[in-house]
Amino acid sequence: MVNDTLTSLLTELQAGRLEVPEVVERLTTGKTAVTADAQVDLDRQQRCGFPEVVFAEGKTSQAIVEIFQRQIAGGQDCLATRVTPDQAAVLREQFPESVYSELGRTVRIEVAEGKLQGRVTVVTAGTSDRPVAEETLETLRWMRCECELIVDVGVAGPHRLPEHLDRLRGVDAVVVIAGMEGALPSVVGGWVDSPVIAVPTSVGYGAALGGLAALLGMLNSCASNVAVVNIDAGFKAGYLAGLIARRRTS
Repeated sequence: MVNDTLTSLLTELQAGRLEVPEVVERLTTGKTAVTADAQVDLDRQQRCGFPEVVFAEGKTSQAIVEIFQRQIAGGQDCLATRVTPDQAAVLREQFPESVYSELGRTVRIEVAEGKLQGRVTVVTAGTSDRPVAEETLETLRWMRCECELIVDVGVAGPHRLPEHLDRLRGVDAVVVIAGMEGALPSVVGGWVDSPVIAVPTSVGYGAALGGLAALLGMLNSCASNVAVVNIDAGFKAGYLAGLIARRRTS
C-alpha cells in the first residue's frame, strides 16, 4: 500500500501535476482525523498494512462511534476489542452491518473489498480459553485471513492433539492458547514447521497467578518455533499471525 501511494505521487510529479514541495509535504505529513476524544491515525493502513484498531476499554460508546465514522469515511475496515455489551448495543444500532462477537468482545465492520490471504489455525488447551481464541479469530477475520479453531486439546488428554495434525500442518502460522501451566505451545511446536504464537491466559487456580505461571512457562519453551505474547492477548496473537500468513502468501 505504501508502494502504491509512492508510485501515484511520483507519477503525478513526472506528469507535472505536482511540484516537488507538495510531494515532500504529502510524504512527510500524516493524515489524522480529529474527534472530541481521539486523533484517528488514517495513515496507519498505508504505513503498516492495516487500519488502526480501537481498544474499547475505558472509552465511551460515542467515542468509538466517531472513530468508526472517520475510518468508514476513509474507506477503511473497523475493529474494536474489549467491547462491553452496552458499547456493542450502541455500535450495532449505529452500524447495522457490524459483526459483534459477544464471547470475543469484539466488533468489526468490513468496508473495503478484499480476498482471503493466508491460513492460520487457532488452538486452545481448554474450553475456558475460548474467549481469548474468539478475539484471535475475529482479528484474523478482520485481516481477511482464512482461519479455523481446534478446541480443548490440552496436555491432560495427550491423545487428542494428534487427531488434528492434518489441520495444524501446512498452515502459515499457528496460535496456541493455554492457561494453568501453559504447556501446550511447546507440544504443538514439536509437531509443525510453522511459527507458533503462544498466548498465556489467566485461566487457573491460585499459583497460576492470573496467567503469570503460563507466561513464564511459555517464555522458557524449548521448542524453537514458539514465540509468546502477553497474557490474554488474543488480538496481538491474531494480528501477528495474520501478518505472517499474508506475507508468506503474497
